[in-house]
Amino acid sequence: MRKIFTIVLLVITQSIWGQQSYTLPVNIAAAYAKQTRTNNGTPGKNYWQNTADYDLHIYFDPTTRLLEGTETIDYTNNSPDTLKQMVFKLYPNLYKKGNIRQMAVQDIDLTDGVSIDNISLDGGAVGSRRIYGTNMNIRLPKPLAPGQKVEYNITWHYTLNKHSHIRTGEIDPGADFVAYFFPRVAVYDDIDGWNQYPYLGSQEFYNDFCHFKAAITVPNTQVVWATGNLLNGQDVLADKVYQRMQAAEKNDAVVYVIDTADLAHKDFTNHSHVSNTWVYEASDVTDFVFACSNHYLWHSTSLVVDPATGRRTRVDAAYNPKHKDYYTVINDARKTVEAMSYQFPKWPYPYPHESVFDGLDQMEYPMMVNDNPLDDHEQSVELTDHEIFHTMFPFYMGINETKYAWMDEGWATIGEWLVSPMIDSTLVDHYGVAAVEGNAGKETDLPITVLSTDAGSSYFTNSYPKPAMGYLFVKDMLGDDVFYKGLHYYFTQWHSKHPIPYDFFNCMNEGTGKNLDWFWKRWFMQTGVPDLAITKVKTGGKPSVVVTSIGTMPVPVDLTVTFDDNTTQRIYNSIAVWEKGNTTVTLPLPKGKAIKKLELNGVHIPDSNKKDNVWTADGH
Repeated sequence: MRKIFTIVLLVITQSIWGQQSYTLPVNIAAAYAKQTRTNNGTPGKNYWQNTADYDLHIYFDPTTRLLEGTETIDYTNNSPDTLKQMVFKLYPNLYKKGNIRQMAVQDIDLTDGVSIDNISLDGGAVGSRRIYGTNMNIRLPKPLAPGQKVEYNITWHYTLNKHSHIRTGEIDPGADFVAYFFPRVAVYDDIDGWNQYPYLGSQEFYNDFCHFKAAITVPNTQVVWATGNLLNGQDVLADKVYQRMQAAEKNDAVVYVIDTADLAHKDFTNHSHVSNTWVYEASDVTDFVFACSNHYLWHSTSLVVDPATGRRTRVDAAYNPKHKDYYTVINDARKTVEAMSYQFPKWPYPYPHESVFDGLDQMEYPMMVNDNPLDDHEQSVELTDHEIFHTMFPFYMGINETKYAWMDEGWATIGEWLVSPMIDSTLVDHYGVAAVEGNAGKETDLPITVLSTDAGSSYFTNSYPKPAMGYLFVKDMLGDDVFYKGLHYYFTQWHSKHPIPYDFFNCMNEGTGKNLDWFWKRWFMQTGVPDLAITKVKTGGKPSVVVTSIGTMPVPVDLTVTFDDNTTQRIYNSIAVWEKGNTTVTLPLPKGKAIKKLELNGVHIPDSNKKDNVWTADGH
């Protein structure tokens, strides 16, 4: 999600690479002791995670916004623990009357929440159950032993919100984005056991990798886009539309799957029945969402994302024709998928399609994003690539967004910084840099690794720009070849699993063959003020400049030298110049031409006091 705007732990110290040591929370240390995770970044020999198969049958009426559903959940306990209870997430209860939330909800959208009409366990009665906010705890009549499976059958209904669009809801009459709509089993993991954090609207989500099959019944005027592959497109789409969709899956060119003429004639779906049932299926994903509309254009294209296999990804843009900025979104989305596959993070796009849906939020889902229209071209590009970049984090890598927002939002932010100029070379994206400068060193400034649930007013800077800077600085320090060795090692070890911060740090050390502990500790685990100053300049003999780190937060040194003839030269030193704990660095200056001005700058390098960043030969 793209946003515009201390905790005390019992700890033990564990030596990981000998020279350095981390102070680990006791629940993290316990995972190392149980060998579910290792000090070299790999999942341990005892690593496990639970999973489920979901078979969903949904009936949604866009006019009344009533969603009725039945589901079968086959859940497998792969843990070594015997489970005496199970926890379910009822995310629509964010809108339930009387519940605690951290987002504003209009009174008209307050409901009775999710109504569980029927629930059975293995064909019989479930144990006692209680609903607390967005959690439903069920006491099992018979404990679930390691390796055992259970089957739940649940029937439920609720009314989708209309006015308070928090990631999901009606967009306008006839168009809806429907997310978090079904009861799901919460994550049970090796760190916390059951994920009992309630959904309050601010922090985001944490779900297991599962298999989903969904049959979504809507009026025959509605087109449905969703996570996964459409299995019965020939049955629900008009033949010409279905043929265009198939053509888009094989073509680099943009195909108008539904154009303005189709909308005018209202002949883009199968009208042989009053309603159509759209069947989608997705494997190895953490969530399932769908969106529908009776008046949206649909542009589509595809590209090869994996040259080794020739595998293609289809990219869609579905939008209201009155939103003119969306006419370019299909190209921006395609370029994002291409850039991710070949330039950053240089990893084949993992899913068969990506749909950008014209909505009222700025939120990511597996294979879909819900993006509001924006009149400003720069903002539109940055929003598009930011949300699509989330495909890697948290979906390909199963990040616990609730606790560690920086492990996914920080990556989407650096993705935005780097990919936006690849889409449009005129763009210079400095999203969040000023916020870091303004918050640094204040009482509200907390280490990045403080849990997102406890970050308070530092949530934005700690989740988005500060970690993005950390990723960018380590990329610059290592160079692309070595950096990608570490990042791709992380991918291979933790794809479809649940990495925590130390898994990332350890993987980068192991994959690059470099001990980066000093950097992880100083940038991610500590606080400080990023503040460089030009403190001494020597122009005669061997010219040099002394740069001092006034604050305690290390940043790269990016110096622009302006000569008397107004030509310039850049002198760049990565953050590694501060590795030894020094507070000054002396840099040689170019000889042969008189120097008129020195200036410390850099688009993504924060500096909380820029008054000492400039030196001029005339003293002005």
